[in-house]
Amino acid sequence: MTILLKSATIVDSSSPNHLQKKDILIKNGLFVKIANSIPADQAQKIIELENLHISNGWFDTSVSFGEPGYEERETIKNGLRVAAKSGFTAVAVNANTSPIIDTKSGVEFLINQAKSSHINLYPIAALSQKSEGVELAELYDMHQSGAIAFGDYKKSVSNDKLMKIALLYAQNFDGLILSFPRNNTIANKGVANEGKNSTLLGLKGSPKLAEHLQIARDLYLLEYTGGKLHIPTISTEKSVQLVREAKKKGLQVTCSVAAHNLILTDDELHSFDSNYKVNPPLRTVQDTKALIKGVKDKTIDAITSDHNPIDIENKKVEFSSALDGTIGLESLFGAANSLFNLEQVIYALTSGPREVFGLQSTSIKTGEKVNITLFNPEGEYTFTKDHILSSSKNSIFLGKKLKGVVYGTYANNKLTV
Repeated sequence: MTILLKSATIVDSSSPNHLQKKDILIKNGLFVKIANSIPADQAQKIIELENLHISNGWFDTSVSFGEPGYEERETIKNGLRVAAKSGFTAVAVNANTSPIIDTKSGVEFLINQAKSSHINLYPIAALSQKSEGVELAELYDMHQSGAIAFGDYKKSVSNDKLMKIALLYAQNFDGLILSFPRNNTIANKGVANEGKNSTLLGLKGSPKLAEHLQIARDLYLLEYTGGKLHIPTISTEKSVQLVREAKKKGLQVTCSVAAHNLILTDDELHSFDSNYKVNPPLRTVQDTKALIKGVKDKTIDAITSDHNPIDIENKKVEFSSALDGTIGLESLFGAANSLFNLEQVIYALTSGPREVFGLQSTSIKTGEKVNITLFNPEGEYTFTKDHILSSSKNSIFLGKKLKGVVYGTYANNKLTV
């Protein structure tokens, strides 16, 4: 099929047409012509949308779908449809399923389920067997089957030797190790940021120290072993400082932040709405300011939705008993776009995360394969249940003001608008 995008502003620093408004002709999944004006009769389908912008396809580095085992929360098929509608041409899928994705057959199952999808699924396999933090999983076999990284989702590895061995072993195939930043002994059973609000509300606090100790340990191990380490979803000012200093020392460390930790604080907890129960917990205004600065100076490499669907039986309960997690694919762009300028947002959704996970970057140039997101960066709106496409409805951004509209994607020679 031949598709013509009319009057599209290109947001791609690697393109000669960066920040220019052009007509774009696509044929058989390739950019065949980019010009000021292209006659409509050259295309079978014409896409003409208000204030249309395009960028290289967005990549979310932390997504959970439930399948296998928790299909009532989300299936892979619908999850990928949600991702495509939300502007993502690629997602990294976590191993928090039942069974845990800790074998090559598990990795192959995820990849096979996504075949013929409009977008690409990249498995993050478990680091340890059953994500129990005791024995290393089959890292090399899973790497050969298509896993792009290894980490126990929301479970920190307390075994120092296991983390050391993982960092050493993964270097044999240039593997990326993820380590969730939470010291379980210090955090204990904390459900909210330890501070004034947790005390006032009678909620068991999880101190920032728990995050700092885990990151400091992992950075010491990384300095000793070498290798590549990614710290997902940091949430404090001190964590940004620790990563910034480690990067200056030349360590191969990267990190991400969840969109909700950039915008929301533990002041939200006064409603006792369990949608605000996330891990790491919402912190303070001082932390959000430091995280925003970290994104701007690229200490933080990626903004993620940390999309984690939870069924109503496990979310619509007392705050302390509710499972951690929020959906976020549908709201990620609107949240990030309300904080940063457009080029900063696009970097944190494209080049930054792709470089972390070793994925090939794309470019909007004639002759290149088309992998793009279509959107309008303007326009404020209130996020409601009508905007939710996921099977589960546990969104932390319900009722919040967001900015910008996502039209869809074009990837794998398939248009989703």
